[in-house]
Amino acid sequence: MDIYIGFMSFFVKGGIFMAPIAIVGALALAIAVERYVTITRLVVSNRRVWEDVEPVLSNADFDAARAKTSKGDTIVARLLGVGLARLGAVRRIDDIEKALRAHLMEVIPHLEKRTHYLATFANLATLLGLLGTVNGLIHAFTAVATANPAEKANLLAASISEAMNCTAFGLMVAVPLLFVHSFLQSKTSQLISSLETGAVKFLTIVADRQSAKAQARLDAAQAAHGGSHSSGSDSLLNPSHA
Repeated sequence: MDIYIGFMSFFVKGGIFMAPIAIVGALALAIAVERYVTITRLVVSNRRVWEDVEPVLSNADFDAARAKTSKGDTIVARLLGVGLARLGAVRRIDDIEKALRAHLMEVIPHLEKRTHYLATFANLATLLGLLGTVNGLIHAFTAVATANPAEKANLLAASISEAMNCTAFGLMVAVPLLFVHSFLQSKTSQLISSLETGAVKFLTIVADRQSAKAQARLDAAQAAHGGSHSSGSDSLLNPSHA
């Protein structure tokens, strides 16, 4: 209870700009909680889908991978679905890579949305604190200029207290917001990096499969050419069969 009374006294003495700073802090807290919950859920769901799909992709079982990704509504499922949908339609690996990159460019802004507001709110809280400081100092000098000599000290102390309280409260809101902003940016960057890694692994698997198919066709062609050459040599060596 003493802490509550002390904080309310501190808040009231801070002047009119304490309420805007508190509103900025509340909005920033709501955004921070929403972003943290959303990004954490995306990380967990994407990891679960990737762990389910990666074994069938490694075995080049793309039909099973299509079946698994079509059931999921996560970002990585949709990303792999884009690549798998184009796997049968085009043969160039560059076309699949462009499709994956285009889908990532659509997804990334949704992952980063509202996070940048935290840095803006941190700056806004600091500026509101400074504005409250200026307002308190204006009151202080106005009071000193018009008050009786016996009251000048009390009025000056009250006005300076208003200025310092507002500055302190603005910094109390701004400093944690900067840390939260950096933390959420780091989590978002890790999520984007994991999506890019998944896309690269998928492209590597597709490229290996295409290389294996090309090598198999080359081996078959060489075997067929070698068989026909051997048959021609046998007919030349045994003309009596002609």
